[in-house]
Amino acid sequence: MTTAFRRADRRVSPVFLALVAAMAVSGWAVWSETLAANTGFAVFLFVVSGWVVSLCLHEYAHARTALHSGDLSVADKGYLTLNPLKYTHAMLSIVLPVVFLLMGGIGLPGGAVFIERGRIRGRWRHSLISAAGPLTNVLFAAVCTAPFWLHGLDGVPFPFRCALAFLALLQVTAAILNFLPVPGLDGYGVIEPWLSHALRRQVEPIAPFGLLLIFALLWIPGLNRAFFDLVHTVLGTLGVSEVDSYLGQEFFRFWQGTPQIGGIS
Repeated sequence: MTTAFRRADRRVSPVFLALVAAMAVSGWAVWSETLAANTGFAVFLFVVSGWVVSLCLHEYAHARTALHSGDLSVADKGYLTLNPLKYTHAMLSIVLPVVFLLMGGIGLPGGAVFIERGRIRGRWRHSLISAAGPLTNVLFAAVCTAPFWLHGLDGVPFPFRCALAFLALLQVTAAILNFLPVPGLDGYGVIEPWLSHALRRQVEPIAPFGLLLIFALLWIPGLNRAFFDLVHTVLGTLGVSEVDSYLGQEFFRFWQGTPQIGGIS
């Protein structure tokens, strides 16, 4: 009975499988141009579903690493099922990142799953649990950009190429932002075990507002420009041009009409 219960706790959720199916179907629609008159809408569905899938994998990486580090409670909470509805803060983990994506085309990180840190021994394990999420975004970005850095773009339809580039941009932005040592983000979680108890107590009240602080700072033109310069530098090393990701975002915003490719150099 206990074994069956634990297997159910780790079985992949139908919600996640539906998200993967939506990503696959919309990706096929972009590739085959089945919805040629609505290519932008297909790109929109592909990017949004792919982004939510990556958010689920991000949170799963936290939970799975915590499980192997000693926190068995993550299975009871349903975190290992990849079901986004099981997260402690579904609004922060899924809804807000999607809203930020629609508003500014940026992969802003969401809230983390709840880990019972008292069950875990060793500072390295605590750091690894925090790092596991953004490292998943790094891996997702590597997969999205593989056709670019492997020089395998021959035969890839142009809209699909641009959609992949924009999805990769979201993963890179999420990884960079998550690794910032700001209270409430994974980057701070990586270094927190190595800080003094007094310092941790001082910054603890800031943690609930860390995400909003980052969002506010990105509205400052100079910081926004510097941030995206870094993002495009990373993408450039992976073979993705700024034009590719820009056009991917233009296709994504299907409500603005088809992007005018001829006017871009």
